[in-house]
Amino acid sequence: MGFTLRDHTADVAVEADGESLGAVFAAVADGLTAAMCDDPAETGDRFSVAVRAEGREALLFDYLDQLIYERDVRGVLPAAHEATVRREGDEWAVEASARGVPFADVDARDVKAVTYSEMRLAETDAGWEAYVVFDV
Repeated sequence: MGFTLRDHTADVAVEADGESLGAVFAAVADGLTAAMCDDPAETGDRFSVAVRAEGREALLFDYLDQLIYERDVRGVLPAAHEATVRREGDEWAVEASARGVPFADVDARDVKAVTYSEMRLAETDAGWEAYVVFDV
């Protein structure tokens, strides 16, 4: 289980799979990290992220968007992602954490935004798979 970076015109796409929704969310986030940096340092402190949305796809979008926001505000590259996804009433929620690698410790490329373009999140016999395109 994990992720693969895919060429996508002027953008970058991440194809990921995982045994659970949380695992596939974390794998897509790891793919986002890989799109920004080939070899993230093992430095930095963990930080938490909590996001809620009305649907699973919206939750994945908002989670990744929050990671990009945290990158910009904290001045760190989010790495080593962990996530738990659950349904709470009419909403979906993700409780996640990442290690914030200081920009001074990495040579990072810019990923501008997550997009809904071609986004896919589906249950499979082995768990879950996702496909997400990022604007670079």
